[in-house]
Amino acid sequence: MTHEDPPADAPLPTTPTDPESFSYAILTGKVGIMRMGRRVFRALPTDPRCKLCASPFRGPFVPLMRAMGKGRWPKNPKYCEMCFKSMLEHRDGAEVECSLLFADVRGSTTMAETMRPTDFNAAMDRFFAVATKVLVDHDAIVDKFVGDEVMAIFIPALTGELHARRAIDAGLAMLTALRGGGPTTLPVGAGVNTGIAYVGTVGSGDNVELTAMGDPVNVTARLASAAGAGELLVSAAAAASAHLADTAAMEHRSLALKGKSVATEVVVLQAGYPPPT
Repeated sequence: MTHEDPPADAPLPTTPTDPESFSYAILTGKVGIMRMGRRVFRALPTDPRCKLCASPFRGPFVPLMRAMGKGRWPKNPKYCEMCFKSMLEHRDGAEVECSLLFADVRGSTTMAETMRPTDFNAAMDRFFAVATKVLVDHDAIVDKFVGDEVMAIFIPALTGELHARRAIDAGLAMLTALRGGGPTTLPVGAGVNTGIAYVGTVGSGDNVELTAMGDPVNVTARLASAAGAGELLVSAAAAASAHLADTAAMEHRSLALKGKSVATEVVVLQAGYPPPT
């Protein structure tokens, strides 16, 4: 069945799994009203803009954009708050194919044991600063920081069908920026996976966050835990979605991940590698 856009003035369904729900429109960019709004905002000066709706963050129309609720989104300043406001208000979401990236500092427990708390906090701040910049530059949703780990989501609305490739490129860029030779040097390992996950809001009351949930998320977290310092473990699903060429020449591993009944096949990439073609 071919998906057709509803009329621009048609009400959007609210069922989270409906392929024409508001959340599905936001996450995939496939509903016409989103593209219509983007065309309007694109005509206003000037760059930089929200990656979803193209509303400007600079120029004479900024006060108007802010009054409309289109200020920068705190989770990723490349996007405006309104594009995700409905999901946050209505506890909404949708199942979409996306790519996930987890990265964490290897040996952080030992680091914390041998460093002053203030110095350890400064080291983690450097990690989060570098990770956030790289992820924002690669069009990710910076989901959360947990302890010594960062989680990011790459959705079709922001990256098109290249979400897996963008996640891999971001992982390599992050590891390269954090390897030896500068003040941000830290031993970081990362994992990338692709699959269908729930992307939307979780929580209750005022304690609500936009995140991703499902088996692909769990697998990605396990991959990051299994990666050595400077390694990016890419699942077979992510490698296929990214159309990586000549994977036969790359290192492969078969991992028995916690909670998985079958082995997970991965391609191993290293910090400093150029983005694979």
